Amino acid sequence: MNFGVPKEVRDLENRVGLTPAGAHALVEAGHKVYVERNTGAGAGFSDENYRATGAEIVYSAEEVYGRADVIAKMTRLAAREHALLRDGQTVMCFLHLTVASPDLVEALQQRSVTAIAYEMIQTDDGALPVLLTSSEVAGRLAPVIAGNLLSSARGGRGILLSGVPGVPAAAVVILGAGVLGENAARAFIGLGAQVTVLDRNPAKLHRIDEMFGGRVTTMYATAYNINRVLEFADVFVGAVLVPGQRAPIVIKREMVKRMRERAVIMDFSIDQGGCVETSRPTTLRDPVFVAEGVIHYCVPNLLAQVARTASHALLNAALPYLYEIGMLGVDEAIRRDQALARGVNVWNGKLVNQQIADALGMDTDG
Repeated sequence: MNFGVPKEVRDLENRVGLTPAGAHALVEAGHKVYVERNTGAGAGFSDENYRATGAEIVYSAEEVYGRADVIAKMTRLAAREHALLRDGQTVMCFLHLTVASPDLVEALQQRSVTAIAYEMIQTDDGALPVLLTSSEVAGRLAPVIAGNLLSSARGGRGILLSGVPGVPAAAVVILGAGVLGENAARAFIGLGAQVTVLDRNPAKLHRIDEMFGGRVTTMYATAYNINRVLEFADVFVGAVLVPGQRAPIVIKREMVKRMRERAVIMDFSIDQGGCVETSRPTTLRDPVFVAEGVIHYCVPNLLAQVARTASHALLNAALPYLYEIGMLGVDEAIRRDQALARGVNVWNGKLVNQQIADALGMDTDG
């Protein structure tokens, strides 16, 4: 099978859909891998690194799409990539169709593309193995970003996350005790912040309590409790996820108004629409804005800041599915592997995922 790795086209997006290690594994399995020139440069992967694995370097995105049966990307296709799709092709990436522009769905349908969303590949126990790796990285990156935004130089409250003897640490509130929330809590606690985690799942709160030996305050995520903790938060981390659906807006504008002046909101649900009413997508080039006196950080591809780590993490989780598709073919792999099947949003041009169809106000094609 022919796999293609195009260079990501979004601004400052340095992650790659397949690392040299992944290319080597697929070539060793008997497949061909075509990599667009300079694809990995931003993550520290040279063209020579890819050539050494047996991959072939090509000189345009058109050539990658023209040769590949399966396109391995990181982010969903931008508008200029739609026309590059070939009839019957398969695309694997973080798709987030519920917040994508309608023309992407139309392009996938018109060209009979099979589109597999990494964020929706789900095992029988409910785990999201590919999304999990990105959530781990995002959670551990959170304090690095928050500490910077709290600084006086960035217009923040001028607070050190850890505090010092005689001066309290920053108050961090995390909404969502999933993988991202758990890793964010770990990282903030490691730096000495005061951390409160809220969730509607008591089992997750119990796990957080045991994991951190009571050093993290846990609360059930009622509107009353969220209101209480937001009023003293220096940093709020939104880590709300509903697979295949737009993130619910949990934090209303009125709640933001009651937050401390120059506090920080980090809405990590923004790639699914955001969980804060005042949030809107930003970019790595212009990552923050102020609304109701509160600093908002809402960058969908924030992991591009640690492109090498994030690309390796993606490979670790995605490679078994790429292997499977290479060995069995796309349709047979989907038929045999229910986890992979749950990630299929569009199959041969047909919108087949009911959650996505409902979110888009469309009907499934069967």
